[in-house]
Amino acid sequence: MNYNKDTSNKILTSAITEFEEKGYSGARMQSIANRAGINKALLHYYYKSKDALFQIIMKRAFNTFMPEVVRVFQEDLDIFTTIEIFTATYIDSFINNPRIPGFITQEINHNPERLLDLIRSSGLDADFVRQKISQAVKEGHIIAIEPEQLMVNIISLCLFPFVAKPIVTGLILEGDDNAFDRLIEARRKEVAQFIINAIKRDETSENSK
Repeated sequence: MNYNKDTSNKILTSAITEFEEKGYSGARMQSIANRAGINKALLHYYYKSKDALFQIIMKRAFNTFMPEVVRVFQEDLDIFTTIEIFTATYIDSFINNPRIPGFITQEINHNPERLLDLIRSSGLDADFVRQKISQAVKEGHIIAIEPEQLMVNIISLCLFPFVAKPIVTGLILEGDDNAFDRLIEARRKEVAQFIINAIKRDETSENSK
């Protein structure tokens, strides 16, 4: 049997839809085959298991945005500029690839170790980020804050609205999808400004002591 790229892509597209609608646990290979218009035997010829399919989808999703995220932290920028560019880049990635937050959530529940491996293999160095934050504290640019706390705060503020979109849209925005889009667009700057205002040392107050 010959490999056909069009068939492979059709399977991947069908699998993405299946995982989006039903989650990892609810997704079925037969349903993916039906969506792709092929039989289950042919599906297994291309992809041996549901887990293999999901792993490929996750890797492709990460490759669309992680290199840019890693680049932000590798540049020689001050902590505030880093936060501004990172939050905009992170949120833009989710705007342009709306499936990613859902897939991340599924993988956290299904196979967190594999998700960690994906992040590590992308080149993101958490120790480097910690050192950059610690240096900013040491130099007096930001308040004394544990690097881990700041890292979790930034990621949470960027990721939560996407993961909780049904709640944010239905409860806070009264079901207005357009309002959600406007909210997310505004958060590209709002999140960074909120974080910077929270951690920036008040030099006026310090000098008056």
